[in-house]
Order: sequence, then C-alpha cells, then structure tokens
Amino acid sequence: MLSDDQAIHFLQQLFHLTVQEASPTDKMNAWLPPHQPAGKVIVVGAGKAAAAMAAEWEKIWPQHYPPLSGVVVTPYGHSVATRYIKVIEAGHPLPDLAGQRAAQALLDAVQGLNAQDQVFYLVSGGASALTTLPINSISITDKQLINRQLLSHGVPIEAMNTVRKHLSRIKGGRLAMAAAPALITTLAISDVVGDDISTIGSGAAVADPTTLADVNRIIQQYQLTLPEHIQTFLHSAQAETPKKLPNSRAFVIITPDQVLSQVSHWAQAHNIDVLYLGDRISGEAREVAQVMAGIALYHQHRITKPLLILSGGETTVTLNKHQGKGGRNSEFLLALAIALNGAKNIYALAADTDGIDGSENNAGAWLTPDSLNKALQAGLSPLTLLNHHRAYDFFAATDQLLMTTPTRTNINDFRAILLTQK
Repeated sequence: MLSDDQAIHFLQQLFHLTVQEASPTDKMNAWLPPHQPAGKVIVVGAGKAAAAMAAEWEKIWPQHYPPLSGVVVTPYGHSVATRYIKVIEAGHPLPDLAGQRAAQALLDAVQGLNAQDQVFYLVSGGASALTTLPINSISITDKQLINRQLLSHGVPIEAMNTVRKHLSRIKGGRLAMAAAPALITTLAISDVVGDDISTIGSGAAVADPTTLADVNRIIQQYQLTLPEHIQTFLHSAQAETPKKLPNSRAFVIITPDQVLSQVSHWAQAHNIDVLYLGDRISGEAREVAQVMAGIALYHQHRITKPLLILSGGETTVTLNKHQGKGGRNSEFLLALAIALNGAKNIYALAADTDGIDGSENNAGAWLTPDSLNKALQAGLSPLTLLNHHRAYDFFAATDQLLMTTPTRTNINDFRAILLTQK
C-alpha cells in the first residue's frame, strides 16, 4: 500500500508529465514547409504557449529558408527569448489595452502580402482574451464587461468564443481575411473539448461555422446583459463572420487526448491500472465531482492493485453572490472531498495545465483521505466554503495547494484520482 506522500508524489509526477507532453518542444517539425518558400514568411500567434511555440519554430526553421519575422502575444510572465519574432505580453483572463495593441500588431503584420508569401499562425489556449480588438463601436471597457459575465455565468468555452468572434476585428476568420491572398497556416495546441479548430483561440485564421443566431441564443440562455449599442451591432450583417476562406488551412498539433493517452500508458508501465474517462468531461465542477466520487467509491473495494481514474476536459463554475477565491479544479476537489467524506485509500489531484487555476496563484490542489478532517480541525466548514466558492482557502488551510510557475502551454483540466490497495 502506498503512503500519503508516495501517492501524492505519484500524482504530481503525472501532472508534470502531462505538462511536458503538452509542450511544443520537439513537436512542430512535421509542419515545416517541405520546400523553400518563394516569398516572405510571417509568424503571428497568440496564447499561453505562443512564445514557446515561436521560440521552437525559430529553433527548427531551416537556415536556407527565407528569414522569419512577426509577432506573438502571450500572458504576462509567459515570455521566452526569441531572435526574430517579437513577443508581447498582455492581460489574461480579462483583456487589457496591451492585448488590444497586440491584436492590432498581429493584423498589421499580415497586411500587404501577396500569393507567394506565407503566414503561420501559432495559437493555443488563452488566445481569445489576449487578442481583444473589438469592432470600432465597442470599447475595451465593454469587452471587459462582457468577459466578466462570460466567466461568471458558467458559459462553456465554445459558447464564450462564439460571442467573442462576432465582436472582433481579428477573430472568427478575420485574421485570414487580412492576410489574403497569402496562405495562412494555423498550428494549434488544443484547449477545447473536441478540438474544434474554429473554437481554439476563437478561430482567427479559419472559417467560422457559428452564426449571429448562435450568439443571440447564448445571450438568452445564460442571461447575459449587454449594452444596447452592442445588441444593435449583433443584429447587423456587419457582425457576421466569414464562412469561406480559400487561403486558410489548419492543423491541431497537440490534443488533450494525445497527451492524456501518453500519461495513461506511463502509469500502466508503472503497474497502475488506469480507467481513462477521456478528455471531454465538462459541466459544473461540483457536479462532475459528485460523479467522480461515485466512480471512485464503486471501485474502492474491487481493485486488486492501484487504480488511476484519469480525465481531462474543462469544467465550469457558476458564481453566486459570493465571488469566492479559487478556480474550477480547486472547487472540483473540494466537492470531491465532501462527497468522499474521508474514504480511505483515495487520493486526488486536479489542476489546470497552464499552471493557473482561475485567478489565483495555484495550478490546482491535491487531496488525501484526511483533508476533510484537517479543515474541520482548523475550524472551517467545507460545505460553507464550497457554497461560497472558497476552495483556495480550504486547500491553503490543509497545505495542499499545487504551486507551479507558468507552464507556457494549455490543454485544460487534468484530473487524477488514485485508489490504493487496502
């Protein structure tokens, strides 16, 4: 039987392996142009992995090919050194003026190209908030208001991006329109359930299948309150996104399923049985925790050797009047702790693969059979903390916050529950 320290060390190893497998390092060679480009080569990009992707692209770019130039935007603290491609840092998850200027720089970089030129768009999770360039009648304050509502109303990422695309001068295929007639190739690290290329980073360089009717349905479903001038714009033909882009092609180079499958194989090689639930788990974090607790408790007395229950995807947290302190993975774990109620020999770790769970400084947290009792001894009410969305405070009290530096990648949630033998 594994000790508490051994079980948590194993789960932390799994998380770090996940981040390593999700890194663009040594994973971009297959998308280099097979022949020397005839014209200019422009690199633009956005997301938590944008700087790391740009640095890797520079490293593998053949010396006899035309020189690279361009610009990418990444969150504050996510830069890496590059030689030819400029890196700009901007706000995330709430957009700021730096992101607006960066989005304009991306558009400017692809202007005036011809059919001999090529553009490579390097995109990863976080790109939507980082490239906020609203249509002229919408201010950055308006976009911040909209983003706050999208984040606080439990809107899934796909629906968030549907709204964002129709209010932007760069998203929903408009970057590709600006680059025409040059060929623009999207290389994406997926952070969305299902790996839909038009959803990753709000699909700046690919045709957009979503419509204004979809936007209005989302506004009604999630009871979003938009200023009147934005509502007026969303009923105009100008707000519709392009549906055909002949100069665009796109590839997802890293997917959550690829990464988690590798992690699953690694665990099996270390004599751990794995129940892999896939990379498409979504829904309210506390409700997903209830289901996961049921699965763990079902298997608790049926295993003959350690069992890992592994899953990815992206849960949501719908805030009530209590704004709280924490993120979706910490909230998932707190709800899981309550549902497990101190069950023996069950451990868990949940974290965001970008290294930031919500708006706090932790990637996530971990859970041991005595976590609930530790909190109670500290005078805390776990259920009250859950209802007030204060999962960070719970795991700070139990000294079980998972802290990392920015990982410079993102494939969304990592959830691992380990059942050890009795």
